[in-house]
Amino acid sequence: MVKGLGIDIIEVSRIKGIMEKYGDKFFHRILTESEIIYCKKFVNPEIHFAGRFASKEAYSKAIGTGISKSFGWKDIEILNDELGKPYINHIKESKYSHLKFQISISHTKDYGCAVVVCED
Repeated sequence: MVKGLGIDIIEVSRIKGIMEKYGDKFFHRILTESEIIYCKKFVNPEIHFAGRFASKEAYSKAIGTGISKSFGWKDIEILNDELGKPYINHIKESKYSHLKFQISISHTKDYGCAVVVCED
């Protein structure tokens, strides 16, 4: 049974501006080391950073809390399986950890977006 659905879209130019202004400092605040390493292995890492940012925002919407005291940026990380399919890894145990989540991430040179479905 579907418990929640979240979607988010972000302009890649916004992420690129943050990268230019703050360097890695911003990403270390919202992403895990594994996520940062993954994004940096690409020629245009800002596209992949945008996807990871949108993923966490979409997750927070799917659980219905937004980024808040109930859910922090580093409570989860977005990883990829051996075929490249993204999945959500719960780092911090929470009342959402037992639920199942499906995630899809897409990006173009201009936008990154993600959809998260939360299931019972």
